[in-house]
Amino acid sequence: MGRIIGIDLGTTNSVVAVMEGGEPTVIPSSEGGRLIPSVVAMNKNGERLVGRVARNQAIMNPDNTIFSVKRFIGRRFQDREVQDAVKRVPYQVSAAPNGDVRVKMAEREYSAQEISAMILQKIKADAEAYLGEKIEKGRHHRAGVLQRQPAQRHQDAGRIGRPRGRPHHQRADRVSPRLRPRPQERRGRGV
Repeated sequence: MGRIIGIDLGTTNSVVAVMEGGEPTVIPSSEGGRLIPSVVAMNKNGERLVGRVARNQAIMNPDNTIFSVKRFIGRRFQDREVQDAVKRVPYQVSAAPNGDVRVKMAEREYSAQEISAMILQKIKADAEAYLGEKIEKGRHHRAGVLQRQPAQRHQDAGRIGRPRGRPHHQRADRVSPRLRPRPQERRGRGV
């Protein structure tokens, strides 16, 4: 059986970890960072960029750089939270025929889930390159862990990167001393 990775898909940054020698180990991205910016972009050549490279070109290509898309998952376009977020992002956000949120990147509309899937694909590819084997199973952290009943919370306590009793919104680099990135990698949040 192959190894299982743990993924925390964050609004600003994402992180992936694996158990090595009984200890959780954060897997670095292909760019070398332990935190992967949750950013997707399409450059002028039609190439999809994900992570740090997408974030780095955001100033030159704001209309085609999607960030903070996790805020739109499970929400309707008319929701107040969505309308507030629309005012703060440079890319186009619109309503789908069913009322869900769509974002526009390179003349095409995507759902928040599609953009998130692109981030997850990059995370998986980086993990496979690091481990040298194909990943067939992963465990994704769900933000609602601390909102469930105590018995269910106890079952979820074993997730990589989410010790029991921590706020569900806690940043991945503050979860455990073992999982913290090196100081030079702690830079500002977001794009």
